[in-house]
Amino acid sequence: MDRRSFLRTSALGGSAAAASTLAAPAYAQGKRTLTMVTTWGRGLAGVHDAAQRCADTVTAMSDGALTVEVKAAGELVGAFEVFDAVSSGQADMYHGVDYYFLGQHPAFSFFSAIPFGMTAQELNNWYYHQGGQQLQDQLTEIFGLKTFLAGNTGPQSGGWFRKEINGPEDFQGLKFRMPGQGGEVLAKLGASVQNLPGGEVYQALASGAIDGTEWIGPWADEKAGFQEITKFYYTAGFHEPGLGLSLATNREVYDSLSPALQSVIENAAMSTNAWSLSQFMANNASALQRLQAGGVKVLEFPDSVWDAFGSAAMEVVAANLNDDLYKEIHDSYMASMRNSSQWISRSEGAYSTQRNRILG
Repeated sequence: MDRRSFLRTSALGGSAAAASTLAAPAYAQGKRTLTMVTTWGRGLAGVHDAAQRCADTVTAMSDGALTVEVKAAGELVGAFEVFDAVSSGQADMYHGVDYYFLGQHPAFSFFSAIPFGMTAQELNNWYYHQGGQQLQDQLTEIFGLKTFLAGNTGPQSGGWFRKEINGPEDFQGLKFRMPGQGGEVLAKLGASVQNLPGGEVYQALASGAIDGTEWIGPWADEKAGFQEITKFYYTAGFHEPGLGLSLATNREVYDSLSPALQSVIENAAMSTNAWSLSQFMANNASALQRLQAGGVKVLEFPDSVWDAFGSAAMEVVAANLNDDLYKEIHDSYMASMRNSSQWISRSEGAYSTQRNRILG
């Protein structure tokens, strides 16, 4: 063999060895399937999309070392049972909204939404840069979970009603679907508050079991079909100005993974958080135009109603301050929100006002 042939053969052998090394990721632990249960009915616009996106991203980023199988609400456990299923080890992870689990601890509200709370941008500021993620870890560790933000709906609409709301007194006796602390606010105004998972809301509204409902925003609401039942739609709500969605993994399952695979889950959640918010915000304006064209009456609550929302919200949010962990998270959340809003109102807020004035 001449020198050139030897070098050629050696190079090919070296390349094959390198390719073989690259083909097996350093974190490979054999293939493993994780079961993700969700609080969402299969196909619910935006929220089920976020769960599926997060699952697919984990599978892709791990190069198949992890495969995440998504089970929609009711396919393995009910929407409100996912927390216990993952905490106990019946399922490996859940995707959902954590204000469904305030009975476990009221501080879960801060990682989903509180009335008159953070916008999506403010929530991300706190979560990623001002201690929110560390506080979430402190809270969820109690229940044997490792949790990350994994989606955001952006500002949610005030909801669908069978009649116009002209004052706070119109909530007296109103059967209305609203979860979380927002529902507690409406209860203080005299509403009969119902906490229903998303997959059950349309039927409840159509049957008259509830008089009205909030869901998400124009795009998801249109997909749900609420405009087929009622035509009064309030576009601005007090209850969920930037609703965070969560990916929670059983803590023992999470701890059994290599650091690289743990990072895959964390970064898949972060990617989904940004992707999900953009999906909602990209679709809402066109959906609202279609709703209006179809005869939906788009309204805003009068100031008297906003004032009543505000007074009740302050009572609700303050009700659990005697719990040390709730207070710690509350104080951190509020300090971050004040900090963020000071700059956002002077920069983006002022800019948006001027842009809209000039461009019309």
